[in-house]
Amino acid sequence: MSDRVALLKGIRVWLVVFVICLVLSGATAFPLVHELHWTEDLLRSLSVPDHLPGLMDWIERVRRGLDATDATYPFVLYGTDWLAFAHLVIAIAFYGPYRDPVRNIWVVEFGMIACAGIVPLALICGPIRGIPFWWSVVDMSFGVFGVIPLYVLRKKIKRLEALTTTPPPRPRGPGDGTTALPRHSLNRH
Repeated sequence: MSDRVALLKGIRVWLVVFVICLVLSGATAFPLVHELHWTEDLLRSLSVPDHLPGLMDWIERVRRGLDATDATYPFVLYGTDWLAFAHLVIAIAFYGPYRDPVRNIWVVEFGMIACAGIVPLALICGPIRGIPFWWSVVDMSFGVFGVIPLYVLRKKIKRLEALTTTPPPRPRGPGDGTTALPRHSLNRH
């Protein structure tokens, strides 16, 4: 297997793993109310309230808020449906680098910018919305951990680009057995 083929295969594996994580992250925004009930039940069965009461208080508060919103204003949860949809659409965009990584490296770079944008969003909007700082750190970790595979992908794509681009032709002229054409013969009108 050539270096180019092996590198392309590695790029595609990294892309598939990243897309799977992106799809799973988005898909979890659809059943938010039910997920939070399952999460709360799971945490209670693991005795988390005894060890991390602050986490459990936060989960209960969010669950009560989601239950009230779902019961009284279910249309508000439509916003999380759009959040999920956005994740799925972004995941589809990564088909471009899968097909042609060098030509579509911009999608990977866009993803890196989006990951970087998570940090200021969490730091600005978290306090405005009453999100505990430690939960904003959890949110920011998605950007930090998301950028790692994208950085690796970008480096691999740049390596692939270096392997696939041919160097410019060497000028030929006196001394290498050929004669350069006179400059005026190159200009055709």
